[in-house]
Amino acid sequence: MFNNSVRLIVGLGNPGEQYERTWHNIGFLVVDALREAEYFRYAEWAPDGKANALVATSLLPGSRLLLAKPQTMMNNSGEAVNELMRFYHLRPEDLWLIHDELDLPLGKLRISRNATAAGHRGVQSVFDQIGSSTVTRFRIGVGTAERGELPAEDYVLRPFPETAAALVQETIERTVQAITLAQLAGVPEAMNQYN
Repeated sequence: MFNNSVRLIVGLGNPGEQYERTWHNIGFLVVDALREAEYFRYAEWAPDGKANALVATSLLPGSRLLLAKPQTMMNNSGEAVNELMRFYHLRPEDLWLIHDELDLPLGKLRISRNATAAGHRGVQSVFDQIGSSTVTRFRIGVGTAERGELPAEDYVLRPFPETAAALVQETIERTVQAITLAQLAGVPEAMNQYN
C-alpha cells in the first residue's frame, strides 16, 4: 500500500483560460484527471495559503498525497513548488513533476529521475529553486509534424488541434495509470512498463 511519507505531485502549466488546452498545459490536464481518478479520491482544488498554487489532498486514509498546480506562469513554477516543499519539509525525492516534452512525439510517455531540464524552463525553474534535479518526472510527448519551423515557445502555447484530442486524452489516461503504478509498485516498475 501507500508509504507514510508525503508525496507532492505537481503538474506544470500556465494559469488562465487562454492556456487551458495548450500543449504547455498537459501537466495541468494530467493532475486534473488524477484528482478525479477513483483510486486516489482527492479533495477539490483549493488555493494554498503557503504558496501560489492550487492544491488537492488525497482523501485516502494514510496516503499523504498532495496534488498541486502552480499559479505562477510556467517559467516561474519553481517558486510555488519550493514554498510547498519547504512547508511540508519535503526532499527532492518526494517530488514528482508532470510536464510537456517537445522532444518526444505526441502520445509518448517517459519517466525519468535525476535528468537535466533539457531546455524546459518550467522544469529548470523548479531545479533552480529547490537546488536539486533528483526528482521523478513524467515527461509527456507533445511533438507533432504540425510544429514545422515554429519556435518552441510559440508552438507549446498553441491550443492542440481537435484532430489530436483523442490521442491527448489517451496519453493523459496512460499517464494517470503510470503514476498509479509508480505509487503502488515503485517508480522503477512504472519505468519498466511505460518507458
